[in-house]
Amino acid sequence: MPVTPTFPGIYIQELPSTSHTISAAATNIAVIIGYTHPLKTDPALFNKPVLIFGPTDYQRQFGGAFRSEAFAGAAADFGDMAQAVNQFFTNGGSQAYVVGLSPHNASIARSTLTIAGVIFTAREITDATNVMTITIRPVDPISPPSSEVGDIIITYGPPSGAGTVTETYRRVSLDSTDNTNYIEKRIGTAANPISALITVRVNSPGSFSDTTMPFPPSLPGNTVIFAAADFIAAMAQDSDLDKLPIFNLMVIPGVTNTAVMSTALAFCELKRAFLIMDPPLADTAETIGTTVAGPPGIPQGPNAALYFPYLASPDPISGAPTNPAGQVNEIPPSPTVAGIFAATDVSRGVWKAPAGFQATTKNTTGVVERGRMTDQRQGLLNPIGVNCLRDFPNIGTVVFGARTTVTLTDEQWRYVPVRRMALFLEQTFYANLKWVVFEPNADPLWAAIRMSINAFMLGLFNQGAFQGDTPSKAFKVSCDSQTTTQADIDNGIVNILVAFAPLKPAEFVIITISQIAGQTQTS
Repeated sequence: MPVTPTFPGIYIQELPSTSHTISAAATNIAVIIGYTHPLKTDPALFNKPVLIFGPTDYQRQFGGAFRSEAFAGAAADFGDMAQAVNQFFTNGGSQAYVVGLSPHNASIARSTLTIAGVIFTAREITDATNVMTITIRPVDPISPPSSEVGDIIITYGPPSGAGTVTETYRRVSLDSTDNTNYIEKRIGTAANPISALITVRVNSPGSFSDTTMPFPPSLPGNTVIFAAADFIAAMAQDSDLDKLPIFNLMVIPGVTNTAVMSTALAFCELKRAFLIMDPPLADTAETIGTTVAGPPGIPQGPNAALYFPYLASPDPISGAPTNPAGQVNEIPPSPTVAGIFAATDVSRGVWKAPAGFQATTKNTTGVVERGRMTDQRQGLLNPIGVNCLRDFPNIGTVVFGARTTVTLTDEQWRYVPVRRMALFLEQTFYANLKWVVFEPNADPLWAAIRMSINAFMLGLFNQGAFQGDTPSKAFKVSCDSQTTTQADIDNGIVNILVAFAPLKPAEFVIITISQIAGQTQTS
């Protein structure tokens, strides 16, 4: 503060610092969009981004994995959200926003049964393939065989029994004064669920008798779940997702619908984020190139990359290598790749390509058979921006490509790490330079801006984030009368130029071998 001199001597005053430290923006926050458990997701969470830090958070708020004919039948339209979240975190992700969609074009009812005056409500979807059955056995029955105490067994799964889940509750009581074994306290109510399969509500309690009954179906046959509008609405202007201050990666597992992916790409460009896309489920190593090139094709933009093919992974419920139908459990690659993006950012930096022999996938057993790749086949796909996942002996399944979808049309943004480095700088400066607004637009401001940005860029240079062996070759920061003219000042504009020399991946390693013949070697 200013001083008022009154006596001869020395006065000390403190001046505010003109230095403004720039903090690096996050690079590995993901957004994962898809249909979550329709019966266990809190209705207040539908269509809103919910921050989670692991699969346990997801299960608590969205209900985990589930089975349904309607959802499984739509495998060509979207992927399993629970498994997608698990793959992201298993492969190195640390935080993600989950946007759980409610299928508005399908009414999914909670299937109920009433037995002995108790209303049993299923917490899972029931249909012809996923059957839930309740069995009650009275304990210490009188004649006729009925009792207020009974054993309750609930089974859920396919009729074949493969992957069936069973819950057993012994000596459950219909007596509300029994504080230990009363049915609502043992199994749980809708307000306080305990069982993973059912909830109960006592209406007019009677007596248990020998009973085995299946729950009716939750959904009518041939129900269509997928609707592009559900996904597009989540990314609309002024939606809850739009109001997130920052995210970096977007994954919409298994979705290839052109309208959805075009909307997602435009949204990512608006939010300075990067979209990781999946291939069509049925595409093979021979057909994916035609899909990319032909109409309607894959949406193209610098903020997106396509990864191929699908991966084989253990069933998320049973842990078996095959699903209840006996088929290989296939998952879209994007959540796994997003986890590898996040892990690479932490271990090496956003400027390192998330690919190569260090980028091995976890919780997978290889690529699907129809997507197996050869060097020659990848030589046709890589130039058109198809990033392949490949199996290598003694190494595992590796992300073996790092190109954006504009690899043919925009050489500047051909590589994933180059584009993501630019997005990182944009996010960082956008978040850290708000102090400039309404400051006097003159030399002192320009000098302060240059000092702040130069210090940040020098820190990145020391981490090896740029090409060039000196700072002057690696980056340049300009903010002066050459970038901001008097006309700009009159219009309230300050122009800042930040240029950087990006690191590009060594995609092709060429070794030249020649013979030395008939020459004398001297030392």
